[in-house]
Amino acid sequence: DCNAMASTDTENERWWRAWHRTGSTSVFHVDLTPCALWEQHACQRLNSEEQLRRAQIHSVRRRREFSLCRAALRAIVCQFLGCPNRELSFGESRYGKPFALVAGTKAPVSFNVSHSGLHGLIAVAPSGRVGVDVEERLARPDLEGTVRTVMSPSEVEMLSAFPRATRHHQLYRIWTLKEALAKALGLGFSLDLTEFSIPSAILDGGRIGEIRLPHEPAVRWHVGDLGNARYAAALVVELSRNASVST
Repeated sequence: DCNAMASTDTENERWWRAWHRTGSTSVFHVDLTPCALWEQHACQRLNSEEQLRRAQIHSVRRRREFSLCRAALRAIVCQFLGCPNRELSFGESRYGKPFALVAGTKAPVSFNVSHSGLHGLIAVAPSGRVGVDVEERLARPDLEGTVRTVMSPSEVEMLSAFPRATRHHQLYRIWTLKEALAKALGLGFSLDLTEFSIPSAILDGGRIGEIRLPHEPAVRWHVGDLGNARYAAALVVELSRNASVST
C-alpha cells in the first residue's frame, strides 16, 4: 500500500547519496539493494500516475528499480528547485527523454537516470543536456557482439589492440560512454552511434575528454569515465560556449 506510511526522509532512511561532481553537474548513486522499508518510503513519494505505472510492473526487480530511482529523482529535483513534491511532475520529449514540470511549467533543470543491477545513477544540472549510464560488470558471452553494433571503425581498431584478458573491461567502458552520449542527445534510435568515436584520451585509458559530434559541430561535450571494479559508468555534459569543467 503506497499510502500506508508517512515519509520521514531522515538521512539514515535515504537510499541515495551525492557521489560525483563535474562543474555544476551533480551525480547521485542510488542503492537498489532489496529493502522493504526503502520501497515503502519510495512508493509514498510517487504521484498517482507513477503509482499506477508501478502497479503495472510485474517484475519485482523492475518494480523496485522504478520505485527507488523515481522517488530519489523526485527528492533530488525538489531540493534542487526548492519546490514541494506535490507540485513536481514529469513530461517526455518526442523521443521519450523526461523533463521536469513544476505546477505544470517546465522547470530549469536537466537530469538523466540509469540503473543496472544494484546500482542507479542520477545526474542533475542547472542547464544544458546531460547523460549518464551505468552497467554492472557481468560476464556476458554476447557482450562484444552487442557493443560492436555501436562502435566506430576507429573504436573497433582500438579494441583489437587490447589483450583478450582486458577486452571485457574496455567493452563496458565504450558501451557506457556511447550510451551516455546517446541519452544526453535524447534522439533515441534515430542516432547512429557508429558515426563518431569516444575521445582518444579516454580510449587510451584516461578518465575525461571532450568531443564534438558531426550533426552538432558547434557544441562541445565533456565526457567522463566514472567506472570502478563493480560497474562501468559514464557521464556526458553539454558545455556552454568557452566553458570548461572541473572534476
